[in-house]
Amino acid sequence: MNWIFEPWPWYVSGPLIAFTMFLLLFMGRQFGMSSNLRTMCSMCGADKKADFFNFDWRAQQWNLLVLLGAVIGGFIAHFYLSDDPTTVAISSETVQDLNNLGFESAGKAYLPTELFSTNVFSEPLTLFVLLIGGILIGFGARYAGGCTSGHAISGLSNLQLPSLIAVIGFFIGGLVMIHFLYPLIF
Repeated sequence: MNWIFEPWPWYVSGPLIAFTMFLLLFMGRQFGMSSNLRTMCSMCGADKKADFFNFDWRAQQWNLLVLLGAVIGGFIAHFYLSDDPTTVAISSETVQDLNNLGFESAGKAYLPTELFSTNVFSEPLTLFVLLIGGILIGFGARYAGGCTSGHAISGLSNLQLPSLIAVIGFFIGGLVMIHFLYPLIF
């Protein structure tokens, strides 16, 4: 069972993702996690307040199972299939780069404690940045017609030009944020 504790190489995980995408395309489905938010809002009655949520959410129930599976799979992997569930194996160069940006928890925690600890609730600037970032990510995912997983996995598998443009935009936005905006904010 030691093989399951290590990251799987691209030649195993890549074909598994491709096979999953083939099955989804064969069944006429499109993968994306952000669409689950729309489905859940519609299930809770948001269709009575906004036309955007007025659609047959029952046709999207299968995608909610993908979301549930991701949550359960993450829980199992974290608590039962990790040698040390508190750290992530990243290269020493990446740890040094992150340390230079102020992330002292790099290589010691899955999420940077500088942003995702309970201390953020006592620091107004960090709380404000996380709030604005969340709003922008939500707006951006909706404006782009999907999130990174939907465009990068499903859209590119369908050879959709808008998905290619969106994925390029996601990467450019991430690079601009970490190399230019983050040092200005913090």
